[in-house]
Amino acid sequence: MKKIFLVFSALILAYGAQAQVRLGFKLGTSSTEIPNETINLLDAGGLNRLKLALNDASYGIHAGLAVQTNLGPIVFQPELVFNSNTVEWKVTDLQNSGVIDQIFKERYNYLDIPVLFGFRFGPLRLNAGPEGHVYLNSVSDLLKFSEYDTQFKELTVGGIGGIGLDIWRFSVDLRYEGNLNKFGDHIRFAGQDYAFADSPNRWLASVTFFMNSRK
Repeated sequence: MKKIFLVFSALILAYGAQAQVRLGFKLGTSSTEIPNETINLLDAGGLNRLKLALNDASYGIHAGLAVQTNLGPIVFQPELVFNSNTVEWKVTDLQNSGVIDQIFKERYNYLDIPVLFGFRFGPLRLNAGPEGHVYLNSVSDLLKFSEYDTQFKELTVGGIGGIGLDIWRFSVDLRYEGNLNKFGDHIRFAGQDYAFADSPNRWLASVTFFMNSRK
C-alpha cells in the first residue's frame, strides 16, 4: 500500500512543474451488471448442495481523491477511491426440499486506483485508462454454511472510460468499468473454486469538487 501512495505522489510532482494540478474530493454511486445464470455448489462428496444465483446488485457507493493535471487540452487524472458494493444471492438448498429459496447478502470493500488519460473539448472531457482494485475486506451471510469460504485476489485489474463535464470547481463524470476477472471468482465451497462466466462490469456516476478552479 505504501508503494501505491509513493507512485501516486511522484506522478503529481512530475506533472506539476509544467501544468496546472488540481486536487479534488469525489463522491459517487455505481450500478453493477449482474450475470443471468446460476451455478451449483457441490459438497465434499461431489453431490449438488446449493444452487446460487445473483438476485440483485445494490447501488454501490464510492468516495476518494482525484488529482487532475491539465496541460492544454490534455488531461491526466489518477485517483484513489474507496468503493463498497453489496450483492444479493438467491440460494436454493438442493439437499433440503422443505426449505424455500433464501436471500443472502455479501458486501465487498475495495480501494480502486484508476489512472485516466483524456482530452478536453471546452467544458467536456473524454477519458479512459487502466484501473486496479485492491481488496480490503468483505462481509457475507453465506458464511453460515460451514462449507462456504471466500478467497479474494489481493489485486485485480480492468479498464475504465467515460465522459466528464467540468464547471468551475465541480466535475460530473459518467464512466463504464470493465474487469478482467470473472464475477464471483472469490467463491469457494467444500474446497472447490467457482465463478460465473461474465465479468463484474459497472456504470459509475460521480461528482468531484476541486480545491481550485481550472485556468
